[in-house]
Amino acid sequence: MKVTLFATCLVDMFQSDVGKATVELLERLGCEIDFPEAQVCCGQPAYNSGYVKESKEAMKRMIETFENAEYVVSPSGSCTAMFREYPHVFKGDSIWEPRALKLAEKTYELTQFIVDVLKIEDVGARFEGKVTYHTSCHMTRLLRVASAPMTLLKNVNGLEFTMLPGKEQCCGFGGTFSVKMGQISEQMVDEKVMHIEETGADYIIGADAGCMLNIGGRIQRTGKPIQVLHIAEVLNSR
Repeated sequence: MKVTLFATCLVDMFQSDVGKATVELLERLGCEIDFPEAQVCCGQPAYNSGYVKESKEAMKRMIETFENAEYVVSPSGSCTAMFREYPHVFKGDSIWEPRALKLAEKTYELTQFIVDVLKIEDVGARFEGKVTYHTSCHMTRLLRVASAPMTLLKNVNGLEFTMLPGKEQCCGFGGTFSVKMGQISEQMVDEKVMHIEETGADYIIGADAGCMLNIGGRIQRTGKPIQVLHIAEVLNSR
């Protein structure tokens, strides 16, 4: 099965290890990986800020870049959800709407792809430690992927899982929200970190780089002894 990797901006610029773990994991599961270098931003920051016209240029570039892919897989629920939004953005456009729809239909978040397409629930991972999991807003509410990460994590050997109190609450990132509403965002992430501490977990795991950067940054600044990992890194552990 040929998979085209949609790495996302944050993984490309800040969390390259997540991209590497994603590729290694999928290859171990029997996939052939392709990485088109023409990929750029999916347009989400501009789109969510109201710059719809400007964001369409980036979206068109992405539609063209991934047009010939068999499957598009991304280690980001948020950016995957943006691809799924493309048909709505181009609704009524006789040229771009059908092309956007084809892209949306073959795009999957990493854990969703493993469980729903590859039909694998145990990737053979081993990870020692007590962990909790942050359910990001876009992945859970927009993409509606909630069970796949839990299914995969429960089958990781050596992993001790504890549920995160207030898991449905936003961490305060929200893309440009954390920049425009910094003081509010700070209070939200402080509450998230407090709940993480309550679990006694050594690791906080997530599936969206933005949330992980936000939570990880606050943990680091407050000196908490908690490590932040993307779920791809955990599933790729042996």
